[in-house]
Amino acid sequence: MKTRKEPEIEQYLNLPYTRELVREDDGTWFARILEFPGCMTTGDTQQEALQMLDDAMAAWLRARLEDHEIIPEPLATDDFSGRFVVRVTKSLHRDLVRAAERNGVSLNQFVATTLAQAAGFQMNSAAAQPAVSYLKVPAKSRRPKPKRA
Repeated sequence: MKTRKEPEIEQYLNLPYTRELVREDDGTWFARILEFPGCMTTGDTQQEALQMLDDAMAAWLRARLEDHEIIPEPLATDDFSGRFVVRVTKSLHRDLVRAAERNGVSLNQFVATTLAQAAGFQMNSAAAQPAVSYLKVPAKSRRPKPKRA
């Protein structure tokens, strides 16, 4: 049975909310919507976790709308330039420069790599691979299309 809230829920499902997908130690997949506190699920595969997340997202939205609560907007990715300034102590600056020199890389490259590792990226010889996947895809676009007879 569809409620009056269903069209509004569909509109939210079409927005590019950030989906976090993490492989657990037992091989299952944890998924959540970053913008929606408590909106999470798990699945045996990535696809299953994302499909279940769509259901969890619809239920989360339905509950918030019924309670007349504000729904957060999707996080804007355009707000990030890739540059920021960090103030550090002189001694930390010195230690970072020395560590970069020992590794034969620039200070910028050393700090970027160190931050990536601290943020959960797995470093390999080609490029940084995130241990966590972030997807900015509307839920509706991942749903299987109905077969036509």
